[in-house]
Amino acid sequence: MFGKLILVIFILVQFTSVAGSQTPAIGQKAPEIEQTSPDGKVLKLSSLRGKVVLIDFWASWCGPCRKENPNLVRVYNKYKDEEFRGGKGFEIFSVSLDMKKSYWIKAIEDDGLSWPYHVSDLKGWRNEAAKLYGIKFVPSNFLIDGDGNIIAVNLRGDRLEAQLKKLKKKYFFWW
Repeated sequence: MFGKLILVIFILVQFTSVAGSQTPAIGQKAPEIEQTSPDGKVLKLSSLRGKVVLIDFWASWCGPCRKENPNLVRVYNKYKDEEFRGGKGFEIFSVSLDMKKSYWIKAIEDDGLSWPYHVSDLKGWRNEAAKLYGIKFVPSNFLIDGDGNIIAVNLRGDRLEAQLKKLKKKYFFWW
C-alpha cells in the first residue's frame, strides 16, 4: 500500500512540474537563454538581437532531430546573410538536451552544424532552457524576429524556408 502511495505521489509531482511549464506563445518575447557552448563559453540568446533566429531544441540521441539537421544546414547556409523585415541575417541557436558532452560534440561535427551558437547545460530533459520554453518533445523550435519576439513555432522541413521567404526584405525599383 505504501509503495502505491509513493508511486501516485511521484506521478503527481512529475505531472505537475510538466503541466506547470508554459510554452511561450507567438507574439511574446522569447525568454532569455544563457548556457555554455562546447568550448566552455557562456552564450546568450539576447546577443543575437537584430537577427532572425531559430531557437532549436534537439539532442544527439534524437533520430527525428538528426534527420532534420541536413535541412537546417541547408536553410542556414542559404539565409544566414539575408536581410529580413524583422532583422538582418539568420542564425540558429541550438539548445542540446544531451547529457554527455562527447556525444553532443560528435553530433555537431558529424551533422555539419556550422553555426556558432550551440549551447547545453548537459542536464538532458532537465535542461533549464527546455523547462523555460515548456519543451515536451524534440525537435522543437521557435523562430524569433530581430526584436526577440516569437513569430512561429515548430517549423520543420519546407515550412521553415517558406517562413523565411515571407520575412525577406523585398526591394522595388521604380524607373
